[in-house]
Amino acid sequence: MDSRYLRALVAVVEHGGISAAAQALGYAQSSVSAQLKRLEADLGVSVLVRAGTGAVLTEAGTRLLPHARAALALEDQLRRAALGDRPRLRIGAQESLAHAWMPDVLAAFEYREGGRGAGADADGGADVELTVANRAALERRYAAGELDLVFQYDNGVRALGPHAVVGHDRTVLVAGPGHPLARQERVTPEQLLRYDFLVAERGCTSEMLVDRLGRDLLSGAQVTMVQGSLSALLRLTGHGQGLSLLPALAVTRELEDGELVELPLTAPLRPVAILAQWRPRPGLAETALHALIHTARGADPLPT
Repeated sequence: MDSRYLRALVAVVEHGGISAAAQALGYAQSSVSAQLKRLEADLGVSVLVRAGTGAVLTEAGTRLLPHARAALALEDQLRRAALGDRPRLRIGAQESLAHAWMPDVLAAFEYREGGRGAGADADGGADVELTVANRAALERRYAAGELDLVFQYDNGVRALGPHAVVGHDRTVLVAGPGHPLARQERVTPEQLLRYDFLVAERGCTSEMLVDRLGRDLLSGAQVTMVQGSLSALLRLTGHGQGLSLLPALAVTRELEDGELVELPLTAPLRPVAILAQWRPRPGLAETALHALIHTARGADPLPT
């Protein structure tokens, strides 16, 4: 099967329609349509339903999509191997981890892999591509075969496939410097219930910490959803709009610059684990993948 047909299918899904896919691939729209028709003829089933300017996957197309992505990734690995290029290692990280931790991990990984900048040796080197996104987006891309390795805070949901805890982070309760509780020497759980807790979105780390780690302290707390990124949540918290329960790595710079203050709780908060999850057969990048996991363990924010 011609890989161009699979690439056309994936492009249509990623760009939302045949016209947009054609523009991204640099083909005429008629060429992409012809490639999709040939794909359907080869398979003997319809994979897309055209609807106006868009296209929707059929059930067969939905089943085919992850395999199409895997086949294209394998083709890329084969081409790189034939040319003597290093394999690609596609990793993802939550924004709260990428904020302060991932740059140190990647810098240590590059040094470990040969000490020649980005030039790792042939036994374990890889070109690393980092995707920073929220939990839901990372899980979608991982399930679709677009990521080889994902770093996330453990949310208590059992991970499928190979995974391991690579570190832990402190959990901190933060507020803006002008917040009434910022002037308290000690803050009790009862005092917290008078104020809103801000979380960035459904399923984000801040909500997970309120639900999972803070439930014993924060039963009955008012939670306000902020539709936006971690940076939006931090700005609103800094301006006194509420409290946020977050991993310490996510607020390192803001605490150092005085944009946020850590509230001194009378009851300690448990740390949160950092979880690595990876594909069982990452191909030529497998050596580099396990080297990166080992490097991440060495960069544990809370070493024992």
